[in-house]
Amino acid sequence: MHELHFEHKIWINELSFYEDEIKIYEHRLEELVMKSRNPDMLAQLEHFQNQFIREKEVIDILKHDINSHEHKLSEYAETHPIAIEHVHFKDHSDLRDRMERFYKIWIELKEEFYAFLLKYYNQPSEAEA
Repeated sequence: MHELHFEHKIWINELSFYEDEIKIYEHRLEELVMKSRNPDMLAQLEHFQNQFIREKEVIDILKHDINSHEHKLSEYAETHPIAIEHVHFKDHSDLRDRMERFYKIWIELKEEFYAFLLKYYNQPSEAEA
């Protein structure tokens, strides 16, 4: 049970970090909106804005499910204090798989976003052009 609890804590901390990271990326999007009116760039800005909204939703769902699983473990520990050290808890492989899928999608999105930033971030604004 301690291993499951530890993994839950790690996941919650990582997901909170990704939420903070999304806030930083959203700020970059705002800067770019103010900088240019390039229709291609604005379309990609909207794409990333939508992707970040979706990733925040996924993070919320994952956090909820992790906390729900943690709550079930805690309830069991409270109602079975003696047995808790002798019970083998089913591994939370479904949550682990979902976290791994999230990581993979998140890394791909970040790579795509960084490529986008390299393409547009250093272009002169319309006022400078």
